[in-house]
Amino acid sequence: MTETIIQSEYLYRGKVVKLRLDQVRMANNQTAAREVVEHQGAVAVVALDAKKRVLMVRQYRSGAQSELLEIPAGTLEPNEDPATCAQRELQEETGFRAARLKNLGYFYSSPGFCTEKMYLFLARNLKPGNAAPDTDEIIRAEWMPLARALRLIERGEIVDAKTIVGLARAARWLKL
Repeated sequence: MTETIIQSEYLYRGKVVKLRLDQVRMANNQTAAREVVEHQGAVAVVALDAKKRVLMVRQYRSGAQSELLEIPAGTLEPNEDPATCAQRELQEETGFRAARLKNLGYFYSSPGFCTEKMYLFLARNLKPGNAAPDTDEIIRAEWMPLARALRLIERGEIVDAKTIVGLARAARWLKL
């Protein structure tokens, strides 16, 4: 099944997203309107140490109107390699750099209306450094056992999708 865009109009162009209204022709030849949020794409990093502790970050999220516990993540710059972005975001948010970075694939955050493609990485052999969060971010980094983070998902205390997917894929890769 496919859809063909008949007409497209931008309703908003912001720093992080653009909102587009498309008129499409569906596979059954009917027409429909589609609201599409365009996003540059992003990365998320599951950073693990030798003790199988995961490096998490806490920050306030306006969309959720609360502080969330998440894995480090951030938006791709135009034409930026996802692995390069993963190293940059890990260092900016936590101060750590990874000697080893494994690609854990990607997923779409909300494909019903958003183009955001999120790339996941497993970071190992971490080297400490200095964090440098963006000026519009207040972030607290903290370590916790991966097994505890997985329990927090089950208890509904970790509710961020990229964190849930990232920790689940890392646990599966580690055969936990």
